[in-house]
Amino acid sequence: MVERFNGRIAEVLATRRYDSAQDLESTLLRDVWLYNHLLPQKALGHRCPMDAMKQWYEQWYAERPGLFTKRPRKHPGHGTKTGAWAGTARRGAVMARTSGNP
Repeated sequence: MVERFNGRIAEVLATRRYDSAQDLESTLLRDVWLYNHLLPQKALGHRCPMDAMKQWYEQWYAERPGLFTKRPRKHPGHGTKTGAWAGTARRGAVMARTSGNP
């Protein structure tokens, strides 16, 4: 999964020029959020990493609470109805928005 994530970041970085370090940082943070909360992974049973983490938490917390330092939950953001990326899970739509194309 790390190789897939790195490939996605490389793709994002190759498709756009950044005006500032802050612009680059916000783009990277957005892509990390999308990867963790919206993009299903075959290795995780076609679930996004956050959904898999929530299931593991529910399954293992009672038996081994030391495995987790925080309770995993989805926070409102780019992929929610309140976020600017409402409903976007397809990579093509993500790339169009991060590259500044209409």
